[in-house]
Amino acid sequence: MEGRGLAKGNTASKTRPGHRAGVSVPSALDRVRRVAEQDKEARFTALLHHVDVDRLRAAYGALNPRAVTGVDGVTWQAYGQDLEANLRDLHGRVRRGSYRPRPSRRAYIPKADGRLRPLGIAALEDKILQRAVVEVLNAIYEADFLGFSYGFRPGRSPHHALDALAVGLWRGSVNWVLDADLRGFFTSLDHRWLERFLEHRIADRRVLRLIRKWLKAGVIEDGIWSESAEGAPQGASASPLLANVYLHYVFDLWAARWRRRHAHGHVIIVRFADDYIVGFEHEEDAQRFLADLRDRLAKFALELAPEKTRLLEFGRFAAERRRARGLGKPETFQFLGFTHVCGKTRNGRFMLKRITSKKRMRAKQRQVRDELRRRRHQPIPEQGRWLGSGTSPTTPCPATAPRSPPSEPRPPETGMRRCGVAASARAWTGSV
Repeated sequence: MEGRGLAKGNTASKTRPGHRAGVSVPSALDRVRRVAEQDKEARFTALLHHVDVDRLRAAYGALNPRAVTGVDGVTWQAYGQDLEANLRDLHGRVRRGSYRPRPSRRAYIPKADGRLRPLGIAALEDKILQRAVVEVLNAIYEADFLGFSYGFRPGRSPHHALDALAVGLWRGSVNWVLDADLRGFFTSLDHRWLERFLEHRIADRRVLRLIRKWLKAGVIEDGIWSESAEGAPQGASASPLLANVYLHYVFDLWAARWRRRHAHGHVIIVRFADDYIVGFEHEEDAQRFLADLRDRLAKFALELAPEKTRLLEFGRFAAERRRARGLGKPETFQFLGFTHVCGKTRNGRFMLKRITSKKRMRAKQRQVRDELRRRRHQPIPEQGRWLGSGTSPTTPCPATAPRSPPSEPRPPETGMRRCGVAASARAWTGSV
């Protein structure tokens, strides 16, 4: 499973630049990538020289020009007025070791359940440098990350994770599903463990010092600075990669080893950032995995969120077996904004249904309503064009973002419904 790439229908997907994953790795890093692929024990001692002015320029161009500013108040447009001089100055400070990151600016965005998610908005120069360093580190870690890890990686998206999960549930011998989420993951990252994990592959002290500076830069909220003793600010360009590195060593490698050594039946794993689904053939495997997982996470200052962690009977034979025991329909579970349901085709065969989460639907409807109120004085054709675009004025929900059609037809036993103002992801053939 880990040795494979994307799901079968996704193999034609190319690595694309993205705001979170960093720009695509150019030929200058081909040698780094080859060494990382060939020698899994290699430690890289000279990486910072790859962060040159050209890479900083590419990182600047990949930023969102309309993104909100950090504590420096510098916009993308203002920085670009004297871009070459600014980039040369930034590059010089990084080389001399005099670069100092600014604290992140605390901001909050509403979650689908009504709560607020804290974000850390980095200063523009910090965004540029973080993106450039992430591009270099991606050349190493893309050779290490396992196949069931999908979150914030170049060329991978929530759609690929949903595809892999659908195929695993449809084709695999899955009878039990562990739906788990980590409590406060981004705010609970242990900096000492993260540094130890990074040192497995990175021996360039200058790069490690840069990462340490970003982690210790702190946060400013209401004009008051506070120290960041643990965690990584959500919203920073480097945070998704650092989170993936942390979970790669804490969860991915352990889960893959547990499956090889202890599982008595089929096991599928799909992880997107700190949200993951594990499917089991046998209930005994599922119970033992959950108990071992709690012990494993506790060693690294992490814990499961009890309200978001469930073990439920799900799969091709779940409805029949529950009916024989006098129970109701199989339970459903949420993953990446969709409710997954055990359904049937017209001829009675098993079909996986995915329905937009009610919380996501209500949040999207509320967002559309508020935006229509804001646009009510615009001409009707202009409002119609916005509605027809199927996108929000800000960032679309990852699970409802538009995508190109698949290169292969989806399996006949996978069902899908449309959601909100945007088409939902499609489930089609592949392997987990």
